[in-house]
Amino acid sequence: MTRRLFLGCAAAVAASPARVDLSTFPYGAVELLGGPLKRQFDENHSFFLNLSEDRLLKIYRQRTGQPAPGKDMGGWYDDYCPGAHFGQYLSALARFAAATRSEPTRAKVKRLVRGYAQTVDPSGKFFVGLRHPGYTYDKLVCGLLDAHSWAGDNSALPVLYATTRAATPHMPDHALTAEEQNSRPHKDETYVWDETYTMAENLFLAYERTGDRLFFDMGRRYLLDRTFFDPLAQGQNVLPGRHAYSHVNALSSGMQGYLKLGDTKYLRAVTNAVDMIWKDQSFATGGWGPNEAFVEPGKGQLGASLSDTHRSFETPCGAYAHFKVMRYLLGVTRDARYGDSMERVLYNTVLGALPLREDGSTFYYSDYHHSGAKTYRRDIPEAAYRWDHDSRWACCSGTLPQIAADYAISGYLRSPDGVYVNLYAPSRLTWTMNSIRCVLTQQTGYPTGSLVTLRMELSSPADLSLHLRVPSWAGRNTSVSVNGKRLKEALVPGTFFAVRRSWKSGDVVELDIDQPVRTEAVDAQNPNQVALLRGPQVLFAIADKQPELRREQLARPRLSKARNEDWTLDGLLLRPFASIGEEVYQTYSKVVTG
Repeated sequence: MTRRLFLGCAAAVAASPARVDLSTFPYGAVELLGGPLKRQFDENHSFFLNLSEDRLLKIYRQRTGQPAPGKDMGGWYDDYCPGAHFGQYLSALARFAAATRSEPTRAKVKRLVRGYAQTVDPSGKFFVGLRHPGYTYDKLVCGLLDAHSWAGDNSALPVLYATTRAATPHMPDHALTAEEQNSRPHKDETYVWDETYTMAENLFLAYERTGDRLFFDMGRRYLLDRTFFDPLAQGQNVLPGRHAYSHVNALSSGMQGYLKLGDTKYLRAVTNAVDMIWKDQSFATGGWGPNEAFVEPGKGQLGASLSDTHRSFETPCGAYAHFKVMRYLLGVTRDARYGDSMERVLYNTVLGALPLREDGSTFYYSDYHHSGAKTYRRDIPEAAYRWDHDSRWACCSGTLPQIAADYAISGYLRSPDGVYVNLYAPSRLTWTMNSIRCVLTQQTGYPTGSLVTLRMELSSPADLSLHLRVPSWAGRNTSVSVNGKRLKEALVPGTFFAVRRSWKSGDVVELDIDQPVRTEAVDAQNPNQVALLRGPQVLFAIADKQPELRREQLARPRLSKARNEDWTLDGLLLRPFASIGEEVYQTYSKVVTG
């Protein structure tokens, strides 16, 4: 980074008018230890590290008239959204490189940036006639920024400028609604589905990292104010009918609008939208958007979807967007509810996603139908539209590695007085505070088990606060102990509990989370369609047809002796989402009387 660029970045950050109370640690500060998060992290890291560079670059080389060795990627990557997910794969690899300090991964990122740079020309050949130029440019901005920030590739920023010059003539100069896109000339309906209204987030991040007003002005133009943020800020629910994933993704653009412009309208809009999603749009899993759209509240449409569709939640994409906006809100508000929401989506959706296949087959939808099953998008008959008959390398193939890499920054947040522990998973955080080296190691079998153990190692004693998220559903027997002595202060569910003390090496904190069993109806209009939850996890019934149970039966699940993560309920087998394989499962049971 040049001195001029460094000073520009510093000035951009200093000029930010909105305050952030909690910040993420850098990717390399957190190491995931043995457990399901690390397995998914390692699985995706290995997959993309070993993916052929010639294959990834081939469509870019072909569309710009260059020699293009290697096999075709196929699927969306070559046809429906040519090269659109390259930026996401690049982003994920850069984050993996930083989190693992892997030199082979860092080197691969640099080779991909160099190979891609050779395809960028001033006329923007690649973007000519592209179905979704804004979507593709947005992902490229993200990937190049991450290559620079997390893989140390100084060439990535000049490539970002070249990409911006190449793409700009082929995109609208502001965010377009679906109606505006429809009113413009287009070949067919697929050409009106570009998502320019999600672009502001990465453009504002480009401004933050370069200090260049070019990106600031672009970011401001691509905020979808009149039809989205303005009415949301006034409490008007404009979500129904909108594409769910992309508009949750756009909420992160709103958060960047708040942080960079200092306009509280955007914070009001985002918090209002999230409250609307929690109230009227969410399944018990935390997922939302059946058939990829928000529903009309008060009409029982979530309940109706249980028998109407297998396309219940656009899982890796939706979870990635969900995690992002919740992290922003947690940083600004310190409100533990946003961490609760991340946790619910983690355990009940994306952590149970099937892995990517070598041919690009992608796990896309979580299925809450009365005969639900895990499958790949191309194997879902109702998803076989004429425009994606070959849905390999679909959008969720880009967001799955990104969210897996982001587990490293979602578990802990930094505050001026210490650390907020947001997610409970085996991990190790290393940071420096007032020149003191601090290491916090977390061991837990949560959420199957209830005990979370945190051990502090310090280069010298230190005064700091450890803030532990107490989930809103936590039972009355939840407790915190330090060095074996239970603390007497009351724990309030739905808040962070602060342990303030002078710490020394070897100090141990134990958080024992009481996980009561409870039920949640799918919506107010279908009160007899209920999911069974223990703590943050939905317990899915492994059954070919929907169970019919009396309400008193639902209070009696027992941990199975045969398998640690299984539960039983009067002979019915129950499993968390991540433990389900090829079985047919039921998310909701029917409550009967008598």
